Amino acid sequence: MSNTPDSKEIPSLASDLKAESYHVSGKDVSTQHIEARNATDREHGLTVRNALRLYPKAIVYSLVFSTAIIMEGYDITLLPSFFGYTAFQEKFGDQPGPNGVGRVISADWQTKIQNAGLAGQILGLIINGWVSDIFGYRKTMLAAQFWMVGGLFIPFFANNLETLLAGNIVLGMPWGIFQTLSVTYASDMAPVVLRPYLTTYINLCWVIGQILASGILKGLLNIPNEWSYKIPFALQWVWPPLLIVGTFLAPESPWWLVRKDRLEDARKALIKMTSRDSGVDFNPDEQLALIQATDRLERAQSEGTNYWHCFQGTNLRRTEIACVSYVAQALCGTALMGYSVQFYQRAGLSTEDAFSFTIGQFCMGFVGTVASWFLMGRWGRRPIYLAGVAGLLICLVIVGGLGFADQSQKGPAFATGTLLLVYTLIYDLTIGPLCYSIVAEIPSTRHKIKTVVMARGLSNCMGFVNNVLMPNMLGVNAWNWGAKTGLFWAGLCLLILVWAYFRLPEPMGRTYGELDILFEKRVSARKFASTHVDQFAESEDEKIHQ
Repeated sequence: MSNTPDSKEIPSLASDLKAESYHVSGKDVSTQHIEARNATDREHGLTVRNALRLYPKAIVYSLVFSTAIIMEGYDITLLPSFFGYTAFQEKFGDQPGPNGVGRVISADWQTKIQNAGLAGQILGLIINGWVSDIFGYRKTMLAAQFWMVGGLFIPFFANNLETLLAGNIVLGMPWGIFQTLSVTYASDMAPVVLRPYLTTYINLCWVIGQILASGILKGLLNIPNEWSYKIPFALQWVWPPLLIVGTFLAPESPWWLVRKDRLEDARKALIKMTSRDSGVDFNPDEQLALIQATDRLERAQSEGTNYWHCFQGTNLRRTEIACVSYVAQALCGTALMGYSVQFYQRAGLSTEDAFSFTIGQFCMGFVGTVASWFLMGRWGRRPIYLAGVAGLLICLVIVGGLGFADQSQKGPAFATGTLLLVYTLIYDLTIGPLCYSIVAEIPSTRHKIKTVVMARGLSNCMGFVNNVLMPNMLGVNAWNWGAKTGLFWAGLCLLILVWAYFRLPEPMGRTYGELDILFEKRVSARKFASTHVDQFAESEDEKIHQ
């Protein structure tokens, strides 16, 4: 390869592009080639300890974005719980209670309100796919936070069910933005070694939000007036101001800046997200060269960044993996997790104790997510995912089998509730948090935001289906399957297990450029981990070998 700036062939990097497109800040192609390789070697040699020393600012900024998910986990727990609150029922109930005593909210309205939130999330997801690509992650997140502050006034001052429904749609829009921006920003800011931890932290934020909501709801359970449900709504105003300040101070994603050809701003962002006094070797110019090299490689595979480009060429396989991984969260029986308390109540548990068990269940999710970080660092994603789905399958089969036991006895109901707690632990130890890591790592960087939007959108659509299926499956006056419902979800879980074995690759330890090459060369999912990749090899044949 020639070392002159006029070189026209670059076999190691997207050879079909013109060489002049590689020139940045007066550097020739060979210099950038060397810098990008150095950055890749540095990424592979970076330990978790050194990454924590080098990237403390990037970690903090990523956590700020992800912490917005706490608000979503908190909010989506409120309304379903309020439906059982006496003060809330008296205010919004649309039909007489049992034996004509009090008021209750009809199942029809409960479904409408919950689905309104999902509809708002899908709308927010679609908007985010376009807006964040145009204005960047910071401005989009700031706008969503301000929207959230204003939207909270609707449920807080609501006087009827129609207003609550409208409020859920309005609030669902920023929730949809949080769902995608948090994971994409975390994956852009993190080095390879920290990527799984910062992306799966999002699952932890979900759990934290649910724990906070359940704890606050239990504390306000005995307040007889409207403040029993207004205080939990009002507490949501505490979060946005803090997150707005953090988002304002955060740097823009250097990957987004490179895609917009704002190279100097990207370099400044790389400097802002690292610590100068870490004592760990780091060169922002070399890191910038690696980002540029990866972006050029992906441009060679697909120049466009619209939604339909996610289904062209190698992107089709990547979109499939991201979407199925996300939808699997809703298909593997997670809808049953919220019903563990119901089975305990059938076994004689009081309402107050049922709330305590709910908090305990969410705490198990917290422990499981944290424990998953240690597993991922050693075993990667694919083995844990497969083991997790298999564990969920076993739990669901046993739960389904208990449905054939004598339901007049308390034992089967107690065993079912306990198994669903075990199910929760397995889920949050494996497939729950791993999903966020997979959907952040598998798509190309140019199509990541839109791929995540589609994956999350499909998952939310499955939420509509779950909201219809579960009341019928468990309803005494409907299908009344009871614990036998576990067998239905076990069947879907088996399909997910088969899919994951043949289609889910192992992205552990790979840079985005290396993943691009693995997909470009159509490497089997089962061989991703064992295939050697050299993004900067002199010939195409040398780029991979097994």
